[in-house]
Amino acid sequence: MDRRARDTARVTISDLSRALSLTKGTVSRALNGYPDISEATRNRVIRAAQAMGYRPLSQAQAIKTGRSCSLGLVVELSQYDAHRPFLAEFLAGLTQAASAEGWTLTIATSESETDTIRIMRDLVRDRKADGFILQRVLWEDPRIAYLERENVPFICYGRPKNREKVSYFDVVSEAAMADAITWLARLGHVRIGYIGSAPDYAYSHARRDGYRAGLAAEGLTYDARLVVEGALSPDHAAQATRQLLALETPPTAILCATDTLARGVYEVANTLGLKIGSELSVVGYDGAPEGQAMWPRLATFAVDNRQAGARLGAMFIARMQDPEAPATQGVIRATFTPGGSTGRPTLTSDQLARHLANLAAVTA
Repeated sequence: MDRRARDTARVTISDLSRALSLTKGTVSRALNGYPDISEATRNRVIRAAQAMGYRPLSQAQAIKTGRSCSLGLVVELSQYDAHRPFLAEFLAGLTQAASAEGWTLTIATSESETDTIRIMRDLVRDRKADGFILQRVLWEDPRIAYLERENVPFICYGRPKNREKVSYFDVVSEAAMADAITWLARLGHVRIGYIGSAPDYAYSHARRDGYRAGLAAEGLTYDARLVVEGALSPDHAAQATRQLLALETPPTAILCATDTLARGVYEVANTLGLKIGSELSVVGYDGAPEGQAMWPRLATFAVDNRQAGARLGAMFIARMQDPEAPATQGVIRATFTPGGSTGRPTLTSDQLARHLANLAAVTA
């Protein structure tokens, strides 16, 4: 056997047995915590297993413990933008956390909500997943209801409506929205519009609430006419932007729940001939590569999805090791990255309305 083969060969119980001059039965019982093995021998075996890089075969572990040592993740393809750039970083973090504990990640795709639940049931039944990471959490999520009913472990990337006893990890996007209002208000904006995502998603509630909290903190009046929710695509956001700019006193700045929605604002502004960053300021959320490619560069809140994936994976495995522990919950903050899409307003709302009317007259 050449050196490369030796370096990549899986360490077995037999290898440990030979290295320690112990029977395979003793090594196996020590690794599985049998009480007839002394603590000194158990510690000796565990130290050797760690030093030699021993990892139990997942199939054998599943037979012994009823577990597959695998995290489950089902991606629903019917969801709009299900393959956003965040997914690659998120999966990298999850995989890193799983590998560090000798676990694997089982990924499946589904075509609908019903299909998702069916696939979850099959993965658990076939011992291909011990539980699930739930991404893109809904405000009232049927996956949660199903998994709780079936007593299947899970942890959410997001905070659903009834979350007091649910394990989750999330980014406090409401704080980002409030910070965005503070940023814009201190630049001189007093009429700030908001384009939100579909209320089915848990994050939509947090971001809308953050927008309102930011207005209150800056002493700005909430005006329901400045809020358009339910946007999922740049086209939806473009429609919302036209609606906002058609107001008698339009906003001089627009805050978007996602960078994807900010694209729609840019498209309308460019079509109307509005200068982004002076005549209209725009702020997004996600820190997606598409925002960095927009011109002027989009001011946004970047999310460390790799860190989120790693934290979720570690939290899930820790709960599997201590099933009786209370729900675990954690959050991080997004990081603001300024861009050329914001600036001091060169026009008041009234002046912007007249400017838009003049632009319309010129292009008519």
